[in-house]
Amino acid sequence: MRWQYICATDSRIEHGDDIQLRFETDLIIQTRDVSVYYGNKLAVANIDLDIYRNQITALIGPSGCGKTTLLRNFNRMNDLIPIARSTGQVLFEGRDLYAPEIDPTEIRYQIGMVFQRPNPFPKSIYDNVAFGPRINGFRGDLDQLVERSLREAALWDEVKDRLKTSGLALSGGQQQRLCIARTLAVEPTVILMDEPCSALDPIATLAIEELMRELSQQYTIIIVTHNMQQAARVSDFTAFLTADERRTGELVEFGATRQIFTNPDDERTEAYITGRFG
Repeated sequence: MRWQYICATDSRIEHGDDIQLRFETDLIIQTRDVSVYYGNKLAVANIDLDIYRNQITALIGPSGCGKTTLLRNFNRMNDLIPIARSTGQVLFEGRDLYAPEIDPTEIRYQIGMVFQRPNPFPKSIYDNVAFGPRINGFRGDLDQLVERSLREAALWDEVKDRLKTSGLALSGGQQQRLCIARTLAVEPTVILMDEPCSALDPIATLAIEELMRELSQQYTIIIVTHNMQQAARVSDFTAFLTADERRTGELVEFGATRQIFTNPDDERTEAYITGRFG
């Protein structure tokens, strides 16, 4: 699926000490007054957020503030929960993802997701990567696509001689990179990552973080993380969410990561980042 870009007025954003002029076409995802409900429970409320192309945006905040709920709303994964519903708009390259004519399955090819724990299919390494393209009717050179995806996920050199081995035989860090390769194989535009390093050791975590920085040259990445150091290391932009007394998530502050971590505008952001709450 190809989406048409829309042009609008330009906007200025601060990134560190630099003021850069960006046009609206640099905005790949925009949420406008987005709220998500689970039955009668309001999980996140009135979220307005801009996601920039080929940047890494981190969603941070205490447990229960709706980070994962918001992340799953970007590719309609919440549709798979019968009692979940969303209001407001999620614009992907200018088009509302929740419009009646939009196919959620197609959206998930364009906006892929990597989950908290590695979840390889009980198949070979090769078949894990080839699975999505096959069911999507890919007609090109599948061997080439598998190799390219594994290379992009920095895994090819480690597995090239055992592609028929089960993906479940890999280490935890390798399994997570295999899941990233599986996502890359369907050629997404955006990659969502829900705490992708929480189940990994420090060495595997560092490998995933380095991979994210490399991938951001080609893809837009949105990551949920509880690790403040990780958010500071890998992200370009950071959104801080918290929950009110009703346990409803709300966006407190969004900006360039350097500004959020060194000079936040809201005292709640500073309190969370410095460990005084959360």
